[in-house]
Amino acid sequence: MSRFPTRPIARLGGHGGIVHAITYSSGSSDFILTGCADRTIRLYNISRASLDSGNPTSGLVKKFSAHGYEVLSLAVNQGNDRFVSTGGDKTVFFWDVATAQTLRTWRGHGGRINACAFGGEDESVVVTGSWDGTVKIWDVKSNSPKPIMTLDDAKDSISDVCVFDAEIISGSVDGRVRSYDLRMGMCNVDVIGHPVTSLTVTKKGSEILTSSLDSTVRLMDRENGQLLKAYRDEGFVNNELRVKSTLGQNDSVVLSGSDDGMVYAWDLLEGDVLHKFKHSDMREVKGKKPSMTAGGQKDVASSVAFCKIRKEWASGGGDGNVVVWGIEP
Repeated sequence: MSRFPTRPIARLGGHGGIVHAITYSSGSSDFILTGCADRTIRLYNISRASLDSGNPTSGLVKKFSAHGYEVLSLAVNQGNDRFVSTGGDKTVFFWDVATAQTLRTWRGHGGRINACAFGGEDESVVVTGSWDGTVKIWDVKSNSPKPIMTLDDAKDSISDVCVFDAEIISGSVDGRVRSYDLRMGMCNVDVIGHPVTSLTVTKKGSEILTSSLDSTVRLMDRENGQLLKAYRDEGFVNNELRVKSTLGQNDSVVLSGSDDGMVYAWDLLEGDVLHKFKHSDMREVKGKKPSMTAGGQKDVASSVAFCKIRKEWASGGGDGNVVVWGIEP
């Protein structure tokens, strides 16, 4: 396996609350977009950022403000000129990056919107999942304020959504992962048994990574629902808060935040813990995890994102910072 990024190379500061969402830009992935409980979205140029805590806004390019409540999810299009944000105000914002203005706002959900994703041919639709238990599909090219479709099979809050080809996949607090094949008009349901908080489809699309509130990350076979591997550790805690997990290094590594501010990296095939990190301290933890007292949401490592181009990843947490990790020289 290739070397794993373990060295903090940049600290993206300025937020005043939990960083719920992190996404790298498309293409060269030189920029990071962040969404926070402080109701703002920030765009950073990684190459211009530093580790200097005395300059909390180093690398900051632009700030986006429209949300009236916390920002919970972000999705960037392939052209890097548009993105979508959702949050606690039950509203979907469709943004123009250059002007920092919203091009459209969509309303129709009955609760906070936890997740969003682009989909369809030429990213012509936006998919959102909400606390109201529904998944809605919005037409980017239409001026209609109403969704073109609503999927309401879930029995509880939708925590995450993703799109793969013509399939929409949702994870719910009812412990189910639902895959909607819109071409066939079918819905397949996989039972996780615990509230699902995060979804990531592998590059080939045959497996899906799920996080759930039993301190377990699972790799599932999408065709038959079989559990392929479970990722755990005696120190890994995720039983209360919504934290993100993801895949990296060509789908060879599983990465997840935790309730207590740690970030774990597992080998995808073997399931062994490769590395542990303390987000707020910007350091790797060797050996057993240090004992920690529960500090509530301010200590959570809430979001992680892997760069598709460089050997680099980012973590966001309750301290309002995003730490970018790179390869040791």
